[in-house]
Amino acid sequence: MPVTWKWESQRKQYGKALVELGKERGDIVVMDADLSSSTRTSDFLAAFPERFFNVGIAEQNMMDTAAGLAASGKTVFVSTFAVFGTGRCYDQIRQSIAYPKLNVKIVASHAGITVGGDGASHQIIEDIALMRVLPNMTVIVPVDSLETYNAVKAVSKTPGPVYVRIGRADVPTLTDKNTPFELNSATVMRDGADVTLIGCGIMVARCLEAAEELAKHGVDARVVNLHTIKPLDEKTIVKAARETGGVVTAEEHSVMMGMGSAVAMCLVENFHVPMKRVGIPDTFGESGGCEELMTKYGLTAENIVEAAHDVLRRKK
Repeated sequence: MPVTWKWESQRKQYGKALVELGKERGDIVVMDADLSSSTRTSDFLAAFPERFFNVGIAEQNMMDTAAGLAASGKTVFVSTFAVFGTGRCYDQIRQSIAYPKLNVKIVASHAGITVGGDGASHQIIEDIALMRVLPNMTVIVPVDSLETYNAVKAVSKTPGPVYVRIGRADVPTLTDKNTPFELNSATVMRDGADVTLIGCGIMVARCLEAAEELAKHGVDARVVNLHTIKPLDEKTIVKAARETGGVVTAEEHSVMMGMGSAVAMCLVENFHVPMKRVGIPDTFGESGGCEELMTKYGLTAENIVEAAHDVLRRKK
């Protein structure tokens, strides 16, 4: 990746946003499942110990307690690793948070295979699918640390349940403090006329890399940061498909019912174009280095370039 990019932890900006929200609003409550030093909710704990609750390794209990606090008028941020915050307590999220539309914001860290050495048991690659299928649930995958900060601030003002997916590894900073963040509004990071590359999270940087490589071969690629997976910005997606005639999606998630599937469903119903999904195949991950795993499972700029050429061939 370009050496000019600054790399930073999304979790760091999450902790910063929580502390600022705590100063601004007395209704903000934060909960964690014995992982506050990893998720950086410890920053809120240090500033507002009376509004922080560590429930221990009891994620199901945490979600139900969060629902109770939200029902009493609190805006509740709950955090743990994504594998525990979605799979382990899915029933509690469904029944106690999503169904009654309660004001609980699940900000889950260590998502995807970039967890690295912790292996398949901790590499949740189906969380977007699990969360986006729930009625009333908003699903956000920030592109970098600054967008994580802006997303947390935005969802604090948005009624109802929200899932925010962030990673363990540092990520390239692609936005700045002046970059607007609006729910249900994808951001065009680079314009182009020949093909559209739609990414979320860490894969947006790889899309930008791929666009640079494609430009060397005379291909003008548009890059879209689809930070909000649900509700989906169908207007921007369809506009890009109409204007470029082909779409590639890229996500650090299973290709089964993730962001790429959401885009595909949108285009099937609105505007048919050749499309290719780049993501983790229908398999579990394994222990390894972050970049090693990204390469093994096909999540590189080269994979996106290859997919774009496939789409371009089918356009003809």
